Amino acid sequence: MQVVFLGTSGSWPTPKRNVSAVAIKRGPEVVLFDCGEGTQRQFMQSRLSFMQVSRVFLSHFHGDHFLGLPGMVQSMSMNGREVPLDVYGPRGVEQLISDLLSLGYFTPGFAVRAKELPPGGQIDCGEYVVRGFEAVHTVPALTYALEEKPRPGRFSTERAEALGVPSGPLYSRLQAGETVQVGRAIVRPEDVLGPPRRGRKIVYTGDTMPHEALVEIARRADVLIHDATSDAALEEKANRYGHSSSRQAAEVAREAGVGVLVLTHLSPRYEDPATILGDAKKVFENVRVAEDFMEIEVPYRD
Repeated sequence: MQVVFLGTSGSWPTPKRNVSAVAIKRGPEVVLFDCGEGTQRQFMQSRLSFMQVSRVFLSHFHGDHFLGLPGMVQSMSMNGREVPLDVYGPRGVEQLISDLLSLGYFTPGFAVRAKELPPGGQIDCGEYVVRGFEAVHTVPALTYALEEKPRPGRFSTERAEALGVPSGPLYSRLQAGETVQVGRAIVRPEDVLGPPRRGRKIVYTGDTMPHEALVEIARRADVLIHDATSDAALEEKANRYGHSSSRQAAEVAREAGVGVLVLTHLSPRYEDPATILGDAKKVFENVRVAEDFMEIEVPYRD
């Protein structure tokens, strides 16, 4: 699983940074969190394709987080897409998508299905779920957590051999959770598998002030992608507009015990993010400032 940062600026694009868009690639699928203006072009400059996007999760409806969606949908259609695209967001997302797709004289050649995700709700995507939580911003907004479902425990060849299970297809069936018969004996998956192993977890805060619930939302995340609109010197101003400083993001990361903190949504005033990074590192060591097209590989912890 990889995280690819397609846009890392807040409010408006800069020569080096486009506005908010974060792609998570898991196998052949791409899940997109926010879709600011120009996101489709950012895809074209990355190793990903916007045609791979299966789901879009919008954090809120400020323009720097959603205005890239109608153009990307049109390009998908003109490139022959037929499979549906699911779009989720806070209340009002159904009307927003309806309005966006009614602009001009263009009708997509595939279904665009919009659905509100209330705070505390979740979308079951098969091998993973995406949960939505209320963010603290100036408009209704969501923080998202993508969590893989637990994986089977490690297969013990020694235990299988001791139970007389021959190597081959029966091993695969046991690993897939099936009970098998070996002669007259019944062998269950728990006889040869260790305890279930946790999947990976990525949290994307969207635009938010730090708040008490955010620590629990981010608890033990492998990657926490956090709003870091300002450095500590402008923290009060950032909070006034519903944003966080990098110092505050680092405090959340430390308290939540995350693997790595990635700072994004930087104010365009910061041509050099040195102070943003420095303020965070004083609190939490394993931190990076996102740059456009930066990629992070997310390995399993065990």
